Amino acid sequence: MTAALRRLSPPSLAQQLRAAPAMTRPLMLEIIAHACRRFPPLGQSERSARIMRLVDVEAWADAALALIDLELPMWQVRRIAYDEGEWHCALSRERELPDWLDAAVEAHHADLALALLSAFVEVQALTAESARPSVPTVRPAIDPLYEPVACDNFG
Repeated sequence: MTAALRRLSPPSLAQQLRAAPAMTRPLMLEIIAHACRRFPPLGQSERSARIMRLVDVEAWADAALALIDLELPMWQVRRIAYDEGEWHCALSRERELPDWLDAAVEAHHADLALALLSAFVEVQALTAESARPSVPTVRPAIDPLYEPVACDNFG
């Protein structure tokens, strides 16, 4: 999880999702507020209005899928499976690749919406990390006593 996402919410969103027994409106609104970069202000987009209508009627899984579609256009749901009391969800950029070649992000939870949103938050953290340059930029400290000197010897 990136420092940016952790800094926005004291217990990280991933921890909150893992600890939550079921999806709630306040938790969904916190995810939208802190993990969504493309979500336009209410009323400015039909897609955001649709997501808010789904939240209003507590259609959590549909809202999670719509949020993934809006926020992660390059990612797709690769797998949703229910096994031994838990939902397992995988999001992938290359859904058609075999499992062993794909770098899917997987999450699991007893609640389907929380499993989907856990994977979503992990992808958001992963894409936020990869968006930063690999080499940190450092501003040179300007020394008031520094004066460039030409040292070429043409003799």
